[in-house]
Amino acid sequence: MKREIVVNSSLVETRVAVVEDGTLVEILIDDSHTENLAGNIYKGRVLKILPGMQAAFVDVGLARDAFLYVRDIYEDMESYEDLLGLGDDAESEAEAAEPAAHPEAHAKGRPRRAARASIEELIQEGQEVLVQVAREPLGTKGARITSHITLPGRYLVYMPTESHVGVSRKIEAEAERTRLKQIIEEINEPREGVIVRTAGIGRSKADIQADFEFLRSTWHGIKAKAETAKAPAMVQKDLDLVFRIFRDLITKDVTRLVVDSAVEYERCMAYTESLFPELRQLLFLYTEDEPIFKSFGIEREVEKALRSKVWLKSGGYLVIEQTEALVSVDVNTGKYVGKHDFEETILKTNREAAVEIARQVRLRDLGGIIIIDFIDMARQENRDKVMADLKEALKADRSPTNVSLLSELGLVEMTRKRVRQGLNQSLSQTCAACGGLGWVRSVASIAHQTLREVEWRMARKALPRIKVRAARDLVDWIKAEEAEVVDMLQQKLGGEIDLIVEESYPPGKYSLLEG
Repeated sequence: MKREIVVNSSLVETRVAVVEDGTLVEILIDDSHTENLAGNIYKGRVLKILPGMQAAFVDVGLARDAFLYVRDIYEDMESYEDLLGLGDDAESEAEAAEPAAHPEAHAKGRPRRAARASIEELIQEGQEVLVQVAREPLGTKGARITSHITLPGRYLVYMPTESHVGVSRKIEAEAERTRLKQIIEEINEPREGVIVRTAGIGRSKADIQADFEFLRSTWHGIKAKAETAKAPAMVQKDLDLVFRIFRDLITKDVTRLVVDSAVEYERCMAYTESLFPELRQLLFLYTEDEPIFKSFGIEREVEKALRSKVWLKSGGYLVIEQTEALVSVDVNTGKYVGKHDFEETILKTNREAAVEIARQVRLRDLGGIIIIDFIDMARQENRDKVMADLKEALKADRSPTNVSLLSELGLVEMTRKRVRQGLNQSLSQTCAACGGLGWVRSVASIAHQTLREVEWRMARKALPRIKVRAARDLVDWIKAEEAEVVDMLQQKLGGEIDLIVEESYPPGKYSLLEG
């Protein structure tokens, strides 16, 4: 498999596309108005405990209070406060790092697993806790947080509040798993929680040890800041999107990383030269006249990903519908009638659908419960083939998934970890015309698209003036929300941008006139 990473960076937003074997499989977006919270670490204060739900509301300084479930709480909070330096008699760093004499014995700085402890026994209202955002706010729900901190690195995931040591299940070669476990045993004398990521495959002991020591140093810095911070406060912010590329997306399968911004390209160059010099040869600066996402065919694929119907190459199609509780995927033969018997026609459609479903799940960033309605198959061996294809295609997904058995009715239930809003929620809004029965591109998304095109045209063609004729909703939104960006574009590019309301345009429509 060949993987390409394409970065489109502008003043409005940064977008990253992951392309595998020429097919778009993932899209990540950071814009100036939406702050990514997942992975951030906060010192918060418990506001209210809900015994009936075994959960608590915690103020971490966000617009909405965060939600902490009992199973996400460090079970021995007295030891936890000592570990973080939040208690009255904080133990020394050396004592906190001592391993337990026996795996089941309690040691300072290690969780003592309480048997079905209630939330009232673990925390109290007004108590300060150090927590990490495990899932961003979705809809009307606040962020979900956990006191089990995880710090992802290039090759490792460091878990300072745990003692578990493991290797990613996606590393299947037994010899490599054994080698990596041996390295961790040698460098992890404190017996702290560590999991080797797939990027660790083939890496030397020196590489892995450097990552381990960097993460430990980061954790010590977080602890020191937490001791003096006054709740609620952010203690550690996760990396920005461009740097997360190197941490999460760069593997041995990546053949090139293409960036269309000279500024971001230089940042990437500096980052690789200081930490990952072997990645230097993968970096390329895109300088063509056509916008990078359009040149790579990504814009067209993003538009397709916002539709409910997905056509298969054979002529069959999927219908993907999202609700608050779950996502349903229906498989249909469509225009495909096959060449032999009916069962073979169904099998071919289902197998093609299984691979495409795995791609759509990643591309749309679908999460929670996903129900797949495959076309009914009479033979068990055919069902097994479809399930094998689905599970194999999902191996490339960075988010954890769990797939159940295919029932006699052709239904498959799978779950996928939900961390952020999906692509549809990020780029769409409820349609006012249909009363919420469907989706249209949000005004914010179209405004960003407009300004991206304005920036590209003015920069590439050195235009002294460009007129944006657009529907009133679009002009009003740009003036209210992006006035600063418009001013920055004019100053940076030395031209004028005129926003003109075109009353005859339907909501969301715009056109650009040069000169």
